[in-house]
Amino acid sequence: MTDIVANLIGITIFVLVIGFSIAFHEWGHFTTARRYGVKVTEFMVGFGPMIWGKQRGETTYGLKAIPVGGYVRMIGMFPPPKDAPADMVPTTTTGRFATLIEQAREQTLVEIGPGDRDRVFYKLPVRRRIVVMMAGPFMNLILAAVLFAVLLVGIGLPQVTTTVREVVPCVPTAANPFGDEVDGACPTGSEPSPASSADIRPGDVVLAVAGQEVQDWDELLSTIETLGIGDSAALVLQRGEQVLSTRVTVAEAEYPVLGDDGEPTGQTESRPFVGIRPDSAYVPLSLSEVPVFMWDITVQSVKALVTLPVRLVELTSDLITGEERDPEGPVSVVGVSRIGGEVAALDEPLKAKAAVFLGLAASLNLFLFLFNLLPLLPLDGGHAAAASYEGLRRQWARRRGRPDPGPVDTARMLPVTYAVASVLLVSGLIVIWADLVKPITLSG
Repeated sequence: MTDIVANLIGITIFVLVIGFSIAFHEWGHFTTARRYGVKVTEFMVGFGPMIWGKQRGETTYGLKAIPVGGYVRMIGMFPPPKDAPADMVPTTTTGRFATLIEQAREQTLVEIGPGDRDRVFYKLPVRRRIVVMMAGPFMNLILAAVLFAVLLVGIGLPQVTTTVREVVPCVPTAANPFGDEVDGACPTGSEPSPASSADIRPGDVVLAVAGQEVQDWDELLSTIETLGIGDSAALVLQRGEQVLSTRVTVAEAEYPVLGDDGEPTGQTESRPFVGIRPDSAYVPLSLSEVPVFMWDITVQSVKALVTLPVRLVELTSDLITGEERDPEGPVSVVGVSRIGGEVAALDEPLKAKAAVFLGLAASLNLFLFLFNLLPLLPLDGGHAAAASYEGLRRQWARRRGRPDPGPVDTARMLPVTYAVASVLLVSGLIVIWADLVKPITLSG
């Protein structure tokens, strides 16, 4: 029962995190549009039926039922037809519209009141339109940077240490690969490990091996591997407030040889063996390391975006054929929230849970930033690309002494916009369905 409550709490927290990320994104659009004088009639988090709404000034703020996105409604997103009068502002919409483009443009113009003619989005200078559209994604980038900084500097990353988490009781053999005891003793053919014979205990901190101080696990491991099998080496340990010295005789253990795919090849190799397994601790990073870490995550996210269409096809195939789902495949907000619930229910310290939550939230916001940069309508990057094209077209006309070609008629791109939106909707539904019927879990 406690696990169920913790799981529900984790899901609720992550849904709130997603909602805040969406709201922060839309707030970027909202504040810059208002700053440049554009009239904003709606600020919504979510899609579908309205759960809550409030009119304040000229803007309606609301929360809708499906928290998979949001929007800010600005008047005058589409310009009037090129040959229309500059002050064309119809007050009604009548007659039969020949095309979807005309309907959308007419509806946009209907929203413009007599006092709003200079408060429309399409009249903004190109640079300001780009700022308005890019402000949303950059809010996600800022939020990702803050969350990564809190994670890396405030908590840190888990790193293995020289603290002993577990002492392996027996020297591993082919018949006993994990070095376990059987009925309180090492099985036939397996000897007690050097660590257990030397009375090394969980919680001991290894300070030095064979007279050489060790600062981390890699250094400890490399020092042990330089010893010969059968050599006797002194270990300096800290146990509580005491500093102790003991000796171990390095044993020989057979380890499986792994291939490039990480799977055993069936061969084994002999290595020096002492019999200690390390503990891990969260080690904070410096603030200067945050950009480097974010860049690495950004590169991985870009690769994931590039391969997203292929991964969606593979996911659809796995759902149809019943194959196991790729744990590295796409995950929806439903799946991420579900993982957040699992994290909350884990039997782990609060710091470990907080680290996973922060990592998930930061990675989500970084991905939202990158995804919205794609130059496709209806994404923010698509609107910014259209504005950039308009600016280039005007500069080209000016240099050639031609008349100003005017704003780019993005209404003509509506068929493409709806096609892209339909693909995104279907893709989202596929991933959501996969997260419901075949979810990715922490346990695999």
